[in-house]
Amino acid sequence: MTDQKSNLNESLPGGGEPDAAAEERIAGAGRLIDEFGGFQLEITPDRTREDLLHNRPGKQLRQKILDLPDSPGVYMYVDRYGKVIYVGKAKRLKRRVSSYFNRRHDSTRTNLLVRNIVDMRFIVVGSEEDALHLENAMIKEYQPRYNVLLKDDKSYPWIVVTKELFPRVFMTRTKTEAGRYYGPYSNLQSAKVVLQLIRDIFPLRSCRHPLDERGVARGKYRLCLDYHIGKCGGCCCGRMSPGEYGMLVEKVRQILNGDTVQLERMLLDEMGQLSEQWKFEEAQVVKEKYEAVRNYNSRSVIGASEVGEMDMFAYDENGDSAYVCFMHLHRGAVVQSLNLEFRKRLEETREEILSMAIVEIGRRFSREFSKVIVPFVPDVEFAGVEFIVPQRGDRRKLLDVGMKNVRQFMADKEKAAEALDPERGVSRLMERMKSDFRLSVEPRHIECFDNSNIQGTNPVASCVVFRNGKPSKRDYRHFIIKTVEGPDDFASMKEVLHRRYSRMMAEGEPLPQLVVVDGGKGQLSAAVEAFDEMGIRGEVALVGIAKRLEEIYFPGDTAPLYIDKKSQSLRVIQHLRDEAHRFGITHHRLRRSKSQTTSELNQIKGIGRITAEALMRHFRSLRRLRSASEQEVAAVVGKAKARLIADHFANK
Repeated sequence: MTDQKSNLNESLPGGGEPDAAAEERIAGAGRLIDEFGGFQLEITPDRTREDLLHNRPGKQLRQKILDLPDSPGVYMYVDRYGKVIYVGKAKRLKRRVSSYFNRRHDSTRTNLLVRNIVDMRFIVVGSEEDALHLENAMIKEYQPRYNVLLKDDKSYPWIVVTKELFPRVFMTRTKTEAGRYYGPYSNLQSAKVVLQLIRDIFPLRSCRHPLDERGVARGKYRLCLDYHIGKCGGCCCGRMSPGEYGMLVEKVRQILNGDTVQLERMLLDEMGQLSEQWKFEEAQVVKEKYEAVRNYNSRSVIGASEVGEMDMFAYDENGDSAYVCFMHLHRGAVVQSLNLEFRKRLEETREEILSMAIVEIGRRFSREFSKVIVPFVPDVEFAGVEFIVPQRGDRRKLLDVGMKNVRQFMADKEKAAEALDPERGVSRLMERMKSDFRLSVEPRHIECFDNSNIQGTNPVASCVVFRNGKPSKRDYRHFIIKTVEGPDDFASMKEVLHRRYSRMMAEGEPLPQLVVVDGGKGQLSAAVEAFDEMGIRGEVALVGIAKRLEEIYFPGDTAPLYIDKKSQSLRVIQHLRDEAHRFGITHHRLRRSKSQTTSELNQIKGIGRITAEALMRHFRSLRRLRSASEQEVAAVVGKAKARLIADHFANK
């Protein structure tokens, strides 16, 4: 391994009086502050303004890049203060480092990183795997501002079997006792379930007495309550020998190692032998232990016992955060599990983050992997490790369990963050929708329209309003179609949009950032015509959503957009569409019911419009009016009209 370090002083801005050309370049430095996102970047004789704009390195740094070897290694970028701001690994150092310079990147943070690089150091290693391990160690040492950040804000619990004459078994978060540690358990409840199983089956001591053979032989200790209720074997008073106690501890180790299926079979055989000997009371005690182990297996064993030893990594991400779930399985049982959260800083790929997670888990558990189930192959080849991307079978089922766990971990993290800062979740959703729907601004105010009619009768439309991704029901509006005859959804949509936004503009109300019409190309074309006539096309974004495959249509674009079915953006649009449909259908049913009732009462000679409306206000529906007694109707409209109504329903 070789280490080549540069003299940072040579790359830093020099002192002395600047010449005229240098003064002109330095004068532009103030203008670069806003242009580069608020970072103070210096223009130096070694690196001009044009170099900064096009991510070109200075002369000294350029020569170092040209001299780099095509070997695996780790590179470190240094800023003008001599601080390491980024650490990276590479299979071929020269090719990787060169890719940062002489081009503009899509990520603003990557551009800022390149423009802050003043110097570079590198270390050559034997393989890409060695580079990954070294990169992990150096990131922990230097904490560079542009590297992926491992968010590890808590210590996970372990279960320890102490190294004593009569070992104790308990849960801890710190490794202070001598003994064998099992875990860590990312879920505290899982650790408690394992401990409860052990205490239900085995009479182990829970006291902290420093038991030794001399103290036990002298009768130094007294039996406690646990012994009298059958929770302890009384080892402190010689009621159980170290050998007998050790046999129980070995079975405890079986459970903690994941060999619970074998323990279940042993208990089943023991129960059968006791039954054959007519020792039914002892058999009942063993049966209770067997059922406890079997119940635990049903919750902890997630795969077939034939799978053997296996490690599994699941991965998911949301925005700038990536989540990894690790599980070590022994005969289908989860022995170790851990969830990790990574915060992205640049354009790190999922393969790179998965490689970092594998190294981190291996370091924490001192594990050497052999067979690993993964959702995709990491970007580094690990010596002696076989990566399996299952498509079907038992291994695919194991990966599905891991994916379910990592998504739950991601949801829990996001809920906890939003509970502390509700605006954070809203901002992330708005930013996601802005990107998905190609908007220039965040859609804080969205409106959705839907038409409702049956063969052209009682045509109505609904407008629902969402603010910050949630319904604002006080802003919902109903529309009765006035100018359209017959079932013409396109013309109805055009009328409603005209009425809605003409009024909003006349009253000086702010227009929404996004309008959604329920329908495909036809409804969207009608909406575009309405927007053109009002002169607001381009000012308000417009999309259409088709019901069959949830396609999103944009004006002037013949090909629809298919958003990920799990995307929050699509869920908001679906919620909008469903609310508009529900709100419109409710209004349409109410109007249709009223029109049917009014037409029914208009058939009765002597019953006019005012009388019919009075009856509807009182009875609410035709069914209630029909079932009401003549006296109840007479109390509303008088005896004579009540008689006419009763005769009408009786004849019908």
